[in-house]
Amino acid sequence: MSQSKSIEVKGRTLDEAIFSGLTELGLGIDQVSYEIIKENNKGIFGIGKSVIIRMSEKKTPASEAETFLDGLFEKMGVPAKAEATEGEDSLNVELTGDTTGVLIGRRGETLDALQYLTGLVVNKDKGSYKRVTLDTENYRKKREETLVKLANRIAGKVAKTGKRVVLEPMNPYERRILHATLQNNSKVETISEGEEPFRRVIIKKKSR
Repeated sequence: MSQSKSIEVKGRTLDEAIFSGLTELGLGIDQVSYEIIKENNKGIFGIGKSVIIRMSEKKTPASEAETFLDGLFEKMGVPAKAEATEGEDSLNVELTGDTTGVLIGRRGETLDALQYLTGLVVNKDKGSYKRVTLDTENYRKKREETLVKLANRIAGKVAKTGKRVVLEPMNPYERRILHATLQNNSKVETISEGEEPFRRVIIKKKSR
């Protein structure tokens, strides 16, 4: 499990210590918690007074995802960085770096595996569920466009020949794209067959 950042900061006043801590961590006040470790109220006209606080970054789904992935990339020796954006019930994580293609894998298998693991970390021991989406180099959008074109091309072929086409195994997300693309097609229909992770989409001509 990821560890949140924690620092000790000294200031002449509590406000000064908080400001210094936020500046050092590069965070906003709503992203941290703090406790007063030591306070010296002695002094004349404020001179000699001081306060020491311990400021910690609050653990959020976004910070947990970033810390988990950045630590994983470091162990893998991949110079990539994760940046998470949190929604009400979703978490979008963008991966950047010189070798992010390595993180995509064959047909996005590595990216899907990282997405699954991040979802486990983010949702562990939580009362609510956040849907996690990982992307890099706009891969998800490009893959969706490719699948839409594939579905329409094969649908035309099936409608013309009458022969059904069995596609390669795909994950649930990619199968949904194919089903959604052809759900209103008047000539063909789609079904899924098989067990995970070898479940496939079949495009066949509609029965009269």
